[in-house]
Amino acid sequence: MSVSHWIVVAIVVVLLFGRGKISDMMGDVAKGIKSFKQGLKEDEAPQPVEARASLAQPADQPKA
Repeated sequence: MSVSHWIVVAIVVVLLFGRGKISDMMGDVAKGIKSFKQGLKEDEAPQPVEARASLAQPADQPKA
């Protein structure tokens, strides 16, 4: 796998997909990564005290 092989592969990819499609696809990938990171941040947010207390009690016991 020399540099010339990678150049030929890059040329073939650009010819098949076109420059516009590649940039659009990379933009979509970036949006997906950004959404994924935002979802992780939302999951890590601390829950209110009431929500944690209700999660700690089993479902079959009535609340006090």
